[in-house]
Amino acid sequence: MLTSHNSLTSSPKPSISFDSEGIREKLANLEQPCYVYVKNNQIGLSHEPNADILPRSMINALSPQQLGDRAFCDFHGLDYAYGAGAMAGGIASEDLVISLGKAGFLASFGAAGLVPQRVEKAIHTIQEALPNGRYAFNLIHSPSEEALERGSVELYLKYGVRTVEASAYLDLTPHIVRYRASGLHLNSQGDIETQNKIIAKISRTEVAQKFLKPAPPKLLKALVEQGQITTLQATLAEKVPLADDITVEADSGGHTDNRSLVCLLPSIIALRNEIQQQYQYERSIRVGAAGGISTPESALAAFMMGASYIITGSVNHACIEAGTSEHTKQLLAQAAMADVVMAPCADMFEMGVKVQLLKRGSLFPMRAQKLYDLYQTYEGIDAIPTEVRQTIEKQIFQKPLEAVWQETLAYFQERDPEQIERANNNPKRKMALIFRWYLGLSSRWATSGQPQRTMDYQIWCGPAMGSFNDWVRGTYLEFSENRQVVDVATHIMRGAAYLYRLQSLKLQGVNLPSPYHFYRPTPL
Repeated sequence: MLTSHNSLTSSPKPSISFDSEGIREKLANLEQPCYVYVKNNQIGLSHEPNADILPRSMINALSPQQLGDRAFCDFHGLDYAYGAGAMAGGIASEDLVISLGKAGFLASFGAAGLVPQRVEKAIHTIQEALPNGRYAFNLIHSPSEEALERGSVELYLKYGVRTVEASAYLDLTPHIVRYRASGLHLNSQGDIETQNKIIAKISRTEVAQKFLKPAPPKLLKALVEQGQITTLQATLAEKVPLADDITVEADSGGHTDNRSLVCLLPSIIALRNEIQQQYQYERSIRVGAAGGISTPESALAAFMMGASYIITGSVNHACIEAGTSEHTKQLLAQAAMADVVMAPCADMFEMGVKVQLLKRGSLFPMRAQKLYDLYQTYEGIDAIPTEVRQTIEKQIFQKPLEAVWQETLAYFQERDPEQIERANNNPKRKMALIFRWYLGLSSRWATSGQPQRTMDYQIWCGPAMGSFNDWVRGTYLEFSENRQVVDVATHIMRGAAYLYRLQSLKLQGVNLPSPYHFYRPTPL
């Protein structure tokens, strides 16, 4: 909004920057307004109004903390409407979660695929460093290993983990409903309060509906009968949505439906509005965006489409704090947008579910597909032709399949003995577990940096990684050894605010030259 000439007469004469560096510096100073002046067909900027002339236009100060929905930040105790998603196997590590939490961002620990003892250790470490919250833990749907999901919920309830990021859900389970309902109670004013918060990551409308609506009465009744929740908690659960926040996941690394964010996000927001009106919830459900977000442009686009918050993933995988090997980080830092591929995943192998991976420098995608094709073709290991079996033993497993089976037995006897019982007298199931040995270990080889297995690394990655690499090329963030996760988050948010100010000028008819249209990260 322009200031009148009369109000300017008492102001001191500020300096007006007409040079390129001065203009860029003033645009990047987000905490100050910018007044635009035109002199001899040249555009100049000042942080204060000039007493002699009226500005051509102006833009207000805009801090990165103002982007997104303030209600999301207040609900989770954050400074920024920004989070880092839970990369499985501890890639979203304790260091990553703690670093972002201390800086006012939200991050979710990558608990998926880890044994309970490892998750328990992470809970203690993170809670000690972040006693007031600002963290979440992943709760992944595990249809093939239900015991893992149940065990995670029991750990989170035992240690008071108050926020989970629910991911890969195809349908609701008693375990996630139990987590939600167990944290419901009435305060002294008779209002429903939620202790256990759920951020549900979805990419399908039918799954979003399940989290936007209250928990199913059938599941609540069964939990009451089992003594896992009280009758009051079941009653309260029928009055609130299952999730507090819905993260719309577009084309991303790992589990993904490769959806377009510009199509999916508006659709889910419209669904949220419809269900919100139907149930008349006291508190609005917030909708965030994930998948493909790795630059200021993509972050601003998500906010302008109505996202309450944004969640990043692939870009954090190459950061210093990520729980993966240096070799993996270097491969990610070199990735282009086209360097990704879909391949069978370990946790939903039998269902044919695929994950998006980095194809640069690895034969894993091709080898994993070969194993899935064999699984589809044959009824058991013994039915595979001898020549084919010898080939996969030599090239993929690098040991006899019988030795792989013995390791698989030992693994599941400690982790989930039910898996072994299901494989007994079921050759097809036994074959799936043997093949999952390779798919499961390949991601661990990548995180641990197993040198003998570099060509078998399974590295979760979406095209956002290539977009980020393009953006930071020529800056200090080009190299993985400089990529601190807080720097990445800060620059994405500051860059989004910078671009918003440029767009505001454009709407007022002020078109700055193209060199100003880009935000370049500099060391913080």
